[in-house]
Amino acid sequence: MAEPLRVGTCSWKYPSWKGLVYSAESGVDFLSEYSARYNTVEVDQWFWTLPEYEVAAQYAHVTPPGFRFSVKLPNALTLTHLRGKKIQGLKPNPEFLSVDVYRDVLARLSGLTEKLGILMLQFEYMPREKMPSQAEFLSSLARFLAEVPREIPLGIETRNPRWLDERYFRFLAEHDVAHVFLQGYFMPSVLEVYHDFGRLLRGSVVVRLHGPDRAGIEEATGERWDTIVEPKDQELPGIAEMVNQMLGRSLTVYLNVNNHYEGSAPLTIERLRRHGLAERAEEPDE
Repeated sequence: MAEPLRVGTCSWKYPSWKGLVYSAESGVDFLSEYSARYNTVEVDQWFWTLPEYEVAAQYAHVTPPGFRFSVKLPNALTLTHLRGKKIQGLKPNPEFLSVDVYRDVLARLSGLTEKLGILMLQFEYMPREKMPSQAEFLSSLARFLAEVPREIPLGIETRNPRWLDERYFRFLAEHDVAHVFLQGYFMPSVLEVYHDFGRLLRGSVVVRLHGPDRAGIEEATGERWDTIVEPKDQELPGIAEMVNQMLGRSLTVYLNVNNHYEGSAPLTIERLRRHGLAERAEEPDE
């Protein structure tokens, strides 16, 4: 039986997690030690490039059977336009929501297939010159979803705040697609979005905890991620309760915590558990 709650971090290659996650700052297999503590991790390294066959297979090899990856798919699939030379301005991206590119990515991830929990399409904020309307965006998504393999769950992260409405969430439910909640940047609070549209969620959901000021927290931490420097004491109880409610609605939840949220993702996870976040209900699948 699959676990309904998967809690982990956004990436894992942080030597400063020694003592929190790792036994040493170097000379250890970080992913192997990480996966002994958490049951999921978000992979963002392939957002900028295509996955490598050998790396995907290695990730599968060093993690236990029940471990699951949530993978940000290459932005070649989600960028509507590419920036050309200044005089040329924006150029349409021929690979935007390309079925062929998606199939190629799946092939490259084939060594990891059994441990893929969810694949995420992260879209940037799209002004009208890139995407004229929400209706056109959803129409493009519908064509894509009708043609691609759907064995592995898909999640959508949009950074157009006004598109998070009834129409959008009904579209996701109709097409069996997960919503990816983003806490941070200029997006509305995940608590507000859940309050308004949580009743429409189906299947799986991803909650990504990011902070509002990436550069600021990097300066505050010196990019050493072993201390809470921007505590979100007002948010954590609500987020823990929201996730617990999602579990009560029989949703599979991926909670992906970023260092940039408070300064140390492992410590944030501990703080969420102290605020009542459900513990792991089951052991990983054998």
